[in-house]
Amino acid sequence: MNKKLFSFTIAGIFFVIVAGSLFHFIYEFSNNNFYVSLIAPVNESVWEHIKLVFFPMLFYGIFMAVCLKKEFPCIISGICAGILAGSFAIPVLFYLYTAILGTHLLAVDLLIFVFSVLLGFALCYRLTLNCRLSDFTRLLELIIFLLVLCFFIFTWYPPGLELFLAKDQGEAGSI
Repeated sequence: MNKKLFSFTIAGIFFVIVAGSLFHFIYEFSNNNFYVSLIAPVNESVWEHIKLVFFPMLFYGIFMAVCLKKEFPCIISGICAGILAGSFAIPVLFYLYTAILGTHLLAVDLLIFVFSVLLGFALCYRLTLNCRLSDFTRLLELIIFLLVLCFFIFTWYPPGLELFLAKDQGEAGSI
């Protein structure tokens, strides 16, 4: 175990859980500010709630990379993989458990959020140390960039898929 990377990872977990929790309310508190809408949920769709992990982890990941890049040359691929894993875990777990139960429960939604953050940082830590994805760094960065664009576009022009429907627009639940 690398103590420095581990410390940054633990701090990141706490940062993302706190920031992600605050992000849930920041759009409304900002008086529906357009710029805030790009990084914070604007409705109760599952898609918008992926932002709760994605953007706080991206911001902290940039900070982590700036601080640790010299010591850990594989940190960028680890961060990107962690962001993707944590972000994709949200819809997968949400739709899995709601398909089984037929409804959503706030407590389970919160546990999914925390689990997604833990998964993302655990993967980031492991992949930073073992460098297994270092050959794919540019591809991972491209995927992150494309997701940022998708968040920006689909916030205001969502496709008509369940993932993008707010609770009051259909049967899609909130997370």
